[in-house]
Amino acid sequence: MKLKTKSSAKKRFRFTATGLVKMGQCGKRHNMRKRGNRMLRNARGMTLMHSSDAKKVSALYFHV
Repeated sequence: MKLKTKSSAKKRFRFTATGLVKMGQCGKRHNMRKRGNRMLRNARGMTLMHSSDAKKVSALYFHV
């Protein structure tokens, strides 16, 4: 049987060359008028996931 990566994880997470997990920032889907400009600026791009959460994500990838 062929091992497959969870499709939902493929769409949400990426791995760095050193094995850390990158993820998109949260809190920017809607209701941006309530949030401060500093929060919106800091929430751009990608961020690194905490190691305890990264263990759960790497279980969804068979090759990591």
